[in-house]
Amino acid sequence: MSQGMGGWLDFERPLVELEQKIEELRDFANGERLEFREELHRLESKAEKLRHEIFTGLTRWQRVQLARHPKRPHTLDYLEVLAEGFLELRGDRSFADDRAIVGGIGVFRGRKVLFVGHQKGRDIKEKLERNFGMPHPEGYRKALRLMKLAGRFGRPILTFIDTQGAYPGIGAEERGQAEAIARNLLEMARLPVPIVGMVIGEGGSGGALALGICDRVYMMENAVYSVISPEGCAAILWGDRSRAPEAADALRLTAEDLRELGIVDGLVPEPAGGAHRDPAAAAAEVADVLEQAVEELERMPADELVRARVEKYRKMGRLEEGRRSAES
Repeated sequence: MSQGMGGWLDFERPLVELEQKIEELRDFANGERLEFREELHRLESKAEKLRHEIFTGLTRWQRVQLARHPKRPHTLDYLEVLAEGFLELRGDRSFADDRAIVGGIGVFRGRKVLFVGHQKGRDIKEKLERNFGMPHPEGYRKALRLMKLAGRFGRPILTFIDTQGAYPGIGAEERGQAEAIARNLLEMARLPVPIVGMVIGEGGSGGALALGICDRVYMMENAVYSVISPEGCAAILWGDRSRAPEAADALRLTAEDLRELGIVDGLVPEPAGGAHRDPAAAAAEVADVLEQAVEELERMPADELVRARVEKYRKMGRLEEGRRSAES
């Protein structure tokens, strides 16, 4: 991912530079008690037009870049707004506490719920501590322990998906990475409480799906969700990671793509320019969607809820039989 000044993406640079000029002019005008209304209005109109040009009709690869934006809100940023009295619960009761996944209990708009999600980290120290949001098997086992606890006490579960994938290291494989992910898929499918998932950034492979077996799955407007990263896909198909933009198109990994394919249940709009430009507004949009989904799901009896969840995933995918050519 190519980043411009101050952690901004290259295609954002013209807009960021213009916005900085506007702020400088506004500060100067306020400080000197001068009138620059016409010039400010002209620049603000120009910025609005430029913002529309840049963020309307983004390519799939540009949305991948936005999903990975260094300033994009992560799970704990959303929980600061959504979770009242959040109490983090740690450890898988078997090996260790994986900081790449955070989870705990709290109150969401008057409801006691369980929150669980990936956490990538913000600065270098935190990224290393949280393994860049790539969980080890103990992270998934922690998540499952907490989700089972929610199921036992009848608490809805809200998951926040934001990872490039499960950690592929030798230690993780030795401790049963594949089994831990598979176990989550199985157990989440039969939990007797509402489960609502939100892809807030990058949803990569089984590492994302291990928190994604939900009654409702939504995606932020600039999030992506795929079986593999564009770089990984390009490396496998063409032996050339630089063809990632081409792979992104082939993967059809955007929120609009996946809503059209019936993989996700809805798209959550982001503030103009992306969630990182107004995290509070983004959190408000997320909260409204989550609340509506939980309200609908709470009306369903537990057995019907589980049956509908299983059927939801059984219906996914399509098998097409092609005709053999005369030469074959």
